Amino acid sequence: MAEESQDDKTEEPTARRLEKAKEDGQVLRSQDMTIAAVTGSVIASLYLGGFWMGPRFVDTFAEALTIPANYAFEANLATNRLSALTLESFVTVIPVFALAIVAAIGSATALGGFVFSAKAFAPKASKLNPIKGMSRIFGLKALVELGKSVAKFSLVASIGGSYLYFNFDSIMQVGNGPINNAIGQSVETVLLGALVATVALVIIAMIDVPYQRYEFIKKLKMTKQEIKDEMKDIEGQPEVKQRIRAKQREMAQQRQLDDVPSADVIITNPQHFAVALVYEMDKEDAPRVVAKGKNFMAKRIRERATDNSVEIFESPLLARALYFTCDVGMYIPAGLFHAVAQVIAYVYSLNSVSADGQRMTKPKPQIPDDMVFDESGRRRETASPLN
Repeated sequence: MAEESQDDKTEEPTARRLEKAKEDGQVLRSQDMTIAAVTGSVIASLYLGGFWMGPRFVDTFAEALTIPANYAFEANLATNRLSALTLESFVTVIPVFALAIVAAIGSATALGGFVFSAKAFAPKASKLNPIKGMSRIFGLKALVELGKSVAKFSLVASIGGSYLYFNFDSIMQVGNGPINNAIGQSVETVLLGALVATVALVIIAMIDVPYQRYEFIKKLKMTKQEIKDEMKDIEGQPEVKQRIRAKQREMAQQRQLDDVPSADVIITNPQHFAVALVYEMDKEDAPRVVAKGKNFMAKRIRERATDNSVEIFESPLLARALYFTCDVGMYIPAGLFHAVAQVIAYVYSLNSVSADGQRMTKPKPQIPDDMVFDESGRRRETASPLN
């Protein structure tokens, strides 16, 4: 069953899966890359900084081997001198240690970043299982690791042996020269040889990094069902989403009701639909919908309009046309310009009287044939002259 489950993991890990693995302390690492970086940096620093460190070590050793006669009578002098020599030696190698630490941290975090996870330090019962322990020692993975180790050793030995072979004559001539030259040449030969051997570690790291990346992604791969479950966790359960959508609708409706007092007119069905329009003549080219609703929402819009003395104009065809063709915040379509203009002009005229004392007759706006809807939102074939 475990193998079947692993075979089902065909999907690439999601960003959330990678983040969760990082929280658990599972990040991409390459031990061979770290070894190559640390070894190369230490040997390079010794080879390039030898001109500074070599004389300091020679002086330190010479001083350590020189013991003044008065040290035999005062023990404190010998102790103090030993402490000073130890400190001086430590200061000499501090750059090498510092570079090694930087190389170790930098190479380790270059792939997966810096991670500190308490879960990684927590004891796991699976590690105490002797059966699993034996499988790790004698299993297929252990054989693969053994083969990799043999291949690494063979590569390093081959490069190191090649260096010794091509420099054999110069190495054998070291003892024929003066002692100081022999020591300097020997140190240079050893460090240069170690630096050349580091090339093998770099090659191993270049092979190991893609392999470790492949294994890391393979280990975190997911099944289709796991991705579906993760999406459910992210988006929430259907009941939660329904409550969220209901709350969003409630907030949107409340915002619309808050805009009703600023409307110029409310066009109604009169019972089932209500659309609030505002027209700022100096700022906008066309009237704009600030609220709309059906049934209960339409009733609330009418009540809010009544409470704020906003004119309500009954026109079923126009109300349905506006409701089904406009969203809140949109300008009315060009096909309804004339009908809406008649309504707004009538609303404006209610507060004024002509010179002969006559008020404007209530209009009966005509709706284009392609904008006539029934109460379910279906278009009719032709418009009715009655509203």
